[in-house]
Amino acid sequence: MKRLIVLLSLLVAFAHSMDRLPGWYYAIKDVSLQKKSFFKILKPLVEKENQKIAQEREFVKRFFQEYRKNPIVTDELVEILAKLAKKYRIKELYNEEEYLKKIDTIPVSLVLAQAALESGWGKSRFAKEANNLFGEWTFGKHGLVPKKRAPGKKHKIRIFKTVEDSIASYMLNLNRHGAYREFRMARFVARKNNQKFDGLQAAMTMQRYSELGKKYNHLVSTIIRKNRLHKFEG
Repeated sequence: MKRLIVLLSLLVAFAHSMDRLPGWYYAIKDVSLQKKSFFKILKPLVEKENQKIAQEREFVKRFFQEYRKNPIVTDELVEILAKLAKKYRIKELYNEEEYLKKIDTIPVSLVLAQAALESGWGKSRFAKEANNLFGEWTFGKHGLVPKKRAPGKKHKIRIFKTVEDSIASYMLNLNRHGAYREFRMARFVARKNNQKFDGLQAAMTMQRYSELGKKYNHLVSTIIRKNRLHKFEG
């Protein structure tokens, strides 16, 4: 068992370069070990995406610090700000508070718990065939048609090239979609008051992620608690 754990640790170190969950992950028979491996594989990918978001947030903070001193800024900097505004669907280009509400990191434990819940620990058809760990929909031409899709419905399951792309899309979705304003506001208020904002707090704002409503919040928080995912919080 020790040798297997060491081998898994070495393989996890290279997980960031894999397009999908590796085959050896599915070969693990021990349920507990497979769950631990699931989190170890995804954790560095989530942290990598959080680093990107943190860099965008730092740019915004520095931009507005300089802007308050001197409102005449270079076209290059304004262009970068405009790209961020478009990415995060911010309507007012110089609305600093909106940037700070939307451009912020996501608690790692929340991401891992939702990935486990939405993908059946990476075993769902959507995870295996579309690298879709979070059940994201699309109404475009390309996507997987859910086998139990109700008559008259047109949504499909979005296909991602890599697991990283799925994580990045999910995190962007939480940071800009109107359904998750409560999540962003709770995070923003905690930040403003120099308070901790962890996955358990975030989970209690996820009722609009699922038709289960508030029951979904408790399912996510249960996964966080049972798997002690709070240990992954920075």
